[in-house]
Amino acid sequence: MKKSKIFIATLFIIILAGCAKENSHKTVLLKYDKQIDGIIEQLTLEEKVEMLHGKTMFTSAGIERLGISDIKYADGPFGIREELQPNSWAPLGLENDKATFFPTGSALAATWSPDLAYAYGTGMAREGRLRGKDMLLGPAINIQRIPTGGRTYEYLSEDPYLSSRLSLGYTKGVQDNGMAVCLKHFALNNQENNRGTVNVIVGERAMREIYLPPFKAAVVEGDAFGVMAAYNKVDGWWCSESDLLQNKILRDEWGFAGMIVSDWGGTHSTVNAVTNGLNVEMPGKRFMGDALLDSVKAGAVAEEIINQRVREILRVRFAIKPIPDEEANNEITSQPAQQKIAYDVACKSIVLLENNGILPLDLNKNKVIAVIGANATQIMATGGMGAGVKTLYEITPLEGLKNRIGDKAEIVYAQGYIPEVFRWGRRTPEQMEKEEKEKELKKQELTKEALQVASKADIVLFMGGNNRAVETEGSDRRSIMLPSGQDELIQKIAEVNPNIVTVLTSGAPNDLNVVKPLSRALLISWFNGTEGGNALADVLVGNISPSGRLPFTFPIKLEDSPAYAMGNYPQGRRRADVFANLVAETDSIGKSEDTKDETKYNDPNTAYYSEESLVGYRWFDTKNLTVMYPFGYGLTYTTFEYSDLKTDREKYGKNSVIKVSFELKNTGAFATDEVVQAYVHRVDPVVEWPEKELKAFSRETLNPGESKSITLEIPVKNLQYWNETTHSWADDLCEIELQVGASAEEIILKKKVTLK
Repeated sequence: MKKSKIFIATLFIIILAGCAKENSHKTVLLKYDKQIDGIIEQLTLEEKVEMLHGKTMFTSAGIERLGISDIKYADGPFGIREELQPNSWAPLGLENDKATFFPTGSALAATWSPDLAYAYGTGMAREGRLRGKDMLLGPAINIQRIPTGGRTYEYLSEDPYLSSRLSLGYTKGVQDNGMAVCLKHFALNNQENNRGTVNVIVGERAMREIYLPPFKAAVVEGDAFGVMAAYNKVDGWWCSESDLLQNKILRDEWGFAGMIVSDWGGTHSTVNAVTNGLNVEMPGKRFMGDALLDSVKAGAVAEEIINQRVREILRVRFAIKPIPDEEANNEITSQPAQQKIAYDVACKSIVLLENNGILPLDLNKNKVIAVIGANATQIMATGGMGAGVKTLYEITPLEGLKNRIGDKAEIVYAQGYIPEVFRWGRRTPEQMEKEEKEKELKKQELTKEALQVASKADIVLFMGGNNRAVETEGSDRRSIMLPSGQDELIQKIAEVNPNIVTVLTSGAPNDLNVVKPLSRALLISWFNGTEGGNALADVLVGNISPSGRLPFTFPIKLEDSPAYAMGNYPQGRRRADVFANLVAETDSIGKSEDTKDETKYNDPNTAYYSEESLVGYRWFDTKNLTVMYPFGYGLTYTTFEYSDLKTDREKYGKNSVIKVSFELKNTGAFATDEVVQAYVHRVDPVVEWPEKELKAFSRETLNPGESKSITLEIPVKNLQYWNETTHSWADDLCEIELQVGASAEEIILKKKVTLK
C-alpha cells in the first residue's frame, strides 16, 4: 500500500495558509469577539481554566459572577437523552424527559433527502430546547467504512457526497432552531473495536476526498458551532490534540470559529490538547483542570492560548441563548410535531429490496397473517452501550400492523427466535453452559410454535435483522450474518409456507444469501424510531409506496468488502473500550476478547486504510465485483422511465457548473418518489480515480403518468482531487462521462462532456 503520511511539516503549513483564504467561511460567531474581549479582561486565570473541562457529566462551566451560564450538552444524535444525576450515569427519574425516538442515522440517510435531514435537525433542536440544552452531541457523520461497524446505524453513508448533503441539512435544522451542533467524531473514527487506542494511517487524498467532506460541508456551508474530537489517533496524534486536524484544517483552513469538545474520556494530555485546539475536556478535569493551571503558571502554556480557547467557547455561549433552569423540563419532551417528523423520515427511509408481486398486501386474499420474529415486538430506542432514548412511545412492527390492518385480517404472532441481549460484565463457564442449555430448549419451543403458526397462515411476515444489542457503540460485529439462528428458522418456515415477506430491522448490512431466495418480498426498515411500526405497516399495506434507497452497499459476503478484502480489518484482538470503562467505572466491562487473529495486520492499535479512496461502491465498481444490492438501490410500487439526457454545454471550464437535464416519467399506478442519481466517470484522467462517484442526486415525487423535467447541477470544482505532492486541491481537466440512473449499478442515461 502507499503509506503516505498526512502530516507534512513546513510546506503543509504554507499551503494551508493559502487554502484558508479560499475555503474559510464567514461565521456569525465572530461578531461577538469585541464583547468577549472585554469579558476575558475581567476573568482570573482560575475562572478561565474552570471553563475548559466538565462541570458535571453533561455540562461545562460558565462564569456565574458575570451572568454567563454553563453550557448544557444533550446526548444524541437520534433523540434527546434522559436527564441524569449530575455526576453519574444514573437517571434522574423524571417523567417529562421522555423524548421522541427519531430514526437512526442510516435510516435518515436512506431517505436521500436533505430537506428531511433539515426537518430532523429541527425536531432534535426543539426537544433539546424544551429540556434547556445548548449543544446537541450530533450529528454523527463518520463514513461507514466497514459493514460490521458498531455505529453504522448512527452514521449516514459510505459516500462522502450523500453524507455531506445530509450533514449540512441536519446542522442547519438544529442551529436555525436555537441549538448548537457538535459534529462527531472528528475524525476517521470508522471502527468501534479499539477506537480508544487505534492509530489510523491514511493517505492524504483518501482523508480529504472520503473522510473529511461531511465535516467540511457542515462547517463551511453550515457554520457548525461545535465539533467533538474522536477517540482514535490519526498519524500518531490523538484527535483531541491533533494540530493538523484541529488547528490547521478545521480552524485555519475551514474557518471554524467555535468550540471543540473531547469525546467522553478522550483527552490524553494537557499542553498538547489545549495548544492544539481542544476547548473542553469531558466529562472530568484530569488534564484541563489543575494540571492546566499549573502548566500556565510554569510557562508551558501561554495564557493567550487559554484566552483563545475561552473566546471560542464564549462565541458559542453568546450565539446560543441560555434557558433558565426554571423554564426547562416543564412539559413532556416528545411533542406531536416532532413525532410527525419521525414518522415522515421513517416512511421515506424504508427500502424495498425484492418484490415478486406480493406487495402491497392484498387483505382480501391474505386473511390470516403470521407475524414471526422477535423483532416484531423488539424495542430499538435502547439496547446496547452508548446513546439511547427514553422515548415517550415506540410503535413496534406488530403494533403498527394491528393499527393499520384492524379487523381486515387476522394477525397471529410467534416470537420465532431468541433476541440477542447486551451483556455487561463477565460470566463464569458454568453460567454460560447453563444458559446455553436453557437457550437450546427455548429455541426448540419457539421454532415449533413458529412452524405451527406459519403452516396455518395465508402469508408469513418474517421480522428479522439485528437489534441494538447486536449493533452497539464500543464494539464492531464479528460478522454480518443474521443473529439468533434466523437463517435456520426461515428455511424451516419456507418448508411449511413459502409465501414469505421478510422485513429486516437493522441499521447496517446483513448477509442475505439464505433469506433472499426464500422471500417473495424483502425490505429493510431500519431502527426506525417512535413511529417506525406505523410507517412499516403503511408501506406493507400500500398506503405509501416505498421510496428509500440504500446509503451503503450490501456485499454478497463480508470478505468482499474493501477493508476485509485488503486484510487490514479487524486488527488483532479487541481491547477494553474506553467509554465502557468510563460508564462502568470498573474493570469488569469491555475486556479483551480471546479471538483468533487471522488478519494481515496483527497490531490491534494500528489501522491501515490501504484501500485508500476505494470505500463502499467505489471499491466494488472499480474491482468489478458483484454485490447483493448496490449503493443507491431501492424499488417502489411503480416504475419510472428516464429519457432525453442533455447538458447545457459540451465543454466546461474549472469554474463552471455542469447542468444535467433529463425527463422522468412515472409509468406505473402508484404516486411515489424516485431518487435520481448522477455519477461521474473519468474517461482519460491524469490521476487514478474510482470507476465512478456520486456527484448529484434529487428526490422527486411523481403521480401516476406524470412526467417531470429534472435538472441536476455539478460544479466542476467538486470534481477536484487532493494533490499529495502540492498538498492542495487540483483540477483533473479531462473528458468525463455523466451517468444518470436509479443506483450505482442501474445507470440508464450517459453523456460525455469535456473539462478544459
